[in-house]
Formats: sequence, structure tokens, C-alpha cells
Amino acid sequence: MGGQDLRELTLAEAASLVRRKKVSPVELAGGYLRRIEALNPSLNAYITVAADEAMRWAQQAEDDVARGLDLGPLHGVPLAIKDLFATRGLRTTAGSKILADWVPEEDAHVVVRLRRAGAFLLGKLNMHEWAAGATTINPHFGPTTNPWDTTRIPGGSSGGSAAAIAAALCAGSLGSDTAGSIRMPSSLCGIVGLKPTYGLASLRGVLPLSWSLDHVGPMTRTVEDAALIMEAIAGYDPRDPSSVDRPAPDYRDALRGDVRGLRLGLPRNYFFDEADPEVAAAVRRAASLLEAEGAYVTEVDVPGVEQAFAVGLPVLVAEAAAYHEKYLRERPGDYGEDVLALLKGGQSQTAVDYIKAQRARIEFRQGLEALLTRIDVLLTPTTPITAPTIEQCRAEPPTFALIRCTSPFNLAGLPALSVPCGLSEAGLPIGLQIAGRHFEEATVLRVGAAYEQAGGWKGRLPPTV
Repeated sequence: MGGQDLRELTLAEAASLVRRKKVSPVELAGGYLRRIEALNPSLNAYITVAADEAMRWAQQAEDDVARGLDLGPLHGVPLAIKDLFATRGLRTTAGSKILADWVPEEDAHVVVRLRRAGAFLLGKLNMHEWAAGATTINPHFGPTTNPWDTTRIPGGSSGGSAAAIAAALCAGSLGSDTAGSIRMPSSLCGIVGLKPTYGLASLRGVLPLSWSLDHVGPMTRTVEDAALIMEAIAGYDPRDPSSVDRPAPDYRDALRGDVRGLRLGLPRNYFFDEADPEVAAAVRRAASLLEAEGAYVTEVDVPGVEQAFAVGLPVLVAEAAAYHEKYLRERPGDYGEDVLALLKGGQSQTAVDYIKAQRARIEFRQGLEALLTRIDVLLTPTTPITAPTIEQCRAEPPTFALIRCTSPFNLAGLPALSVPCGLSEAGLPIGLQIAGRHFEEATVLRVGAAYEQAGGWKGRLPPTV
């Protein structure tokens, strides 16, 4: 396949072409690997490219197709995943020096589910060290750059995933999200990212940042692609104590619906307070477009959101410090400066701090749940700013600005989706965040797909790749 074909190919289209024998998994894998070879030196999206393994997996998928076997909805589709998902026989670094040579003996549960759906891996994607930051300026593996402007960050911590999808270096990816690490880089790189409800996708085999705030979910070109991956990874895992035992619906079927009659809330407080004017204008235009499609848009107050970051921070840093206790004692010099500072801050938290934060978290979640009895989804900017430069972030990382609008939904465990909704005057992507009720991903995806179609942003790519 030619590079131009891959640039325009969605995950769903690739899966359909393989199933109809219009393209082979070997052709797909070879095309992506050629793009990786050409573009990864400037983007640094991959930590590990598993070229030989990918071609073996692709050949096996091709042989299966030839024999009439259909392994699932992702059969023969090449994905790549953030490098904190354990992958059997393929090194998993968490973007760290400490795990630079770790080769797991088994796959993370969601990787198992992707393989069962027929997908195979091209490699592992760069990330902010230990998922503990928002820039993907990695001191051990180098910074990932944004395909829309390589002087700028892709966001983090799933920055390699966002950059790889935006530049068509894989058909789709998984990221992790503790305070916005799926949605924020998706916004900055002009792709789709879904943080599902807490407990819907297993965390087993995913190296943690904060056990009670971590989520895993799809990062893709389109909303349909996100629904396709979500169907593959959602499901109960009895070996994961956070996993919820409930059936996952047909998310793609939900995309066929329209938004007529849905109640969309546009916040009066907090979310637009520090947004760049062009970001705020793009999100409000998106709301108006959905209103023109038949939805009801109403302004709402989001209770307690001004204190959400202060509530969530003690939980995040305390849980992160607990996980890293051994490494902090034995190998403190092997952490990057920013991550070490965050973890040391976690060591200073007391049990009283942590318990107070968890109690406040329950109150915040209950307030959001009450609001969502009056509306179906909440519309906000994903990030109040567009992608800053790498130089700016090295001098003073704008971490709070980047996660200001995303982190409240980790605290509450609610599903939230980022879809592209415009470009700034500088040509940088802007993201619309759509948040909904627990386990109502189908509604969130339905609104995202409706905007994607009406707004004309489906699959738009950086002009330079």
C-alpha cells in the first residue's frame, strides 16, 4: 500500500478491507513500518518497533484469512500501544530507565483482548516517564514531537500514541489516563481519545500511576474506530479488583443514532474561565452545531469543580509514591527530575490528607452525578490551550493548564471523549470534550460521532505528514 492510502485509512476501513480480502495484513504492516522508518526519527513516537514480530503476526493473520478464519473485528489490523501495557516477549519500559530492559512474561488483560479480536502490534509507543507528566519530554528516550508542528509537544502522558495516530504510524492505539493522559494529547494532536468509565476496561498488567484514578482506553482517528477498540477491550476481569462485572453494549450500533432530543450542558463555571478565546469559540461553535442537529443546549453550573484538582492531587501523588516506594529507596537517581519531585511530594502526604481527599472526592462525584440526571452529557474544552512548544515546557511545564478540564472526570470515574473541533490561527488542533454518566459510553460516542460528521473534522490529518 502507498503512504497516501495509509494516511487516509481509518481502523474500521482497514478491518473491512482485510475481511473482504481487498488488502492483506502483510501489506498493511509493511506500509506502516515504512512510514515509521521515514517519520519516526523526527517524531520519536516509538520506543520499540517490533518489525520482525509484526511481520510474523501479519503473515499469520494473512494465512488465517486465506483459510477463511475470522478472529474478530480487528483481524489483521496493526496497532501500537503505550509502553506501560505489559506485552509478552516484547520489552515494556514505562518510559523509564528502571524498566528499560524489562520483558514481561504475559500480556496485560486488554492486550489479550486485542489479540483475541485479531489485532497485532507494530511496537510500543513513547510516553512521559512512568505516565507522571503532561509533555512526553522523556529524559531517557527523548521527547516526542507533535506532527502538526514538531517544535511543539504532543501532550502526555500518552504522547507517543497521539503522535503516532496523527501521523498514521499505526491504525489505532491504547493509552492510559489518570488526569487526562488520553484526552489531552488527543486534543493537542487532533485525534479522538476516549477515557471510559472506571472499571470498564481492566487495569491488570498496566503499570500504574494511581490505582484509583487510572483508566485505559482507545486513541484513534475517528469515533467509529474508538468504538471498535472499546468493544474489544471492555469486559469483566475477575483478576482485577477494579473491574466491574457488567455487559458491554454494541458501541458501534449507538453511532447510528442522532442527537435529536439529547440534553447537552455547557458549563457556566470553571471550564471556560482560563480558555484561550479561540478554544472557547471553537467549543461554543461545536455546541451550536449540535443544537442545529436537534439537541438541546443549556448552560449549567458544575458543582465543586473549582476544588477538583486540589482534591485529586493528594490521591494521585500518594498512590504513585506507594507504588514506587522500593524504587525510590533503591534507585532515586534513575528518575527524571520532574517525576522524582512528584513522587517525593507523594511521600510527604499523610494518611489524614489521603482520607480527607477521598471523602471530598465522593462528594464531588455525587454532585456531578446529580447534575447528569438533568442533562445527558457535558460539553467542555478538552484543553484550554493548544500545544505549547517543547522549549516553553522545558522552561515551565503548563501541567495544570493542560489537565485543568480533563482531571475532574478521572476523580469522578465518568466516561469522557475528546474529538477535534477546529484549528487555531496557528494551525494547531482544538479539542471538544464530551462527558457523560457512568457506563453510558454509547451516548458519549453518539454525540461525538454526530459532531464529527456535522463538523467535517473526521480523520483530518496534519498537512506535513
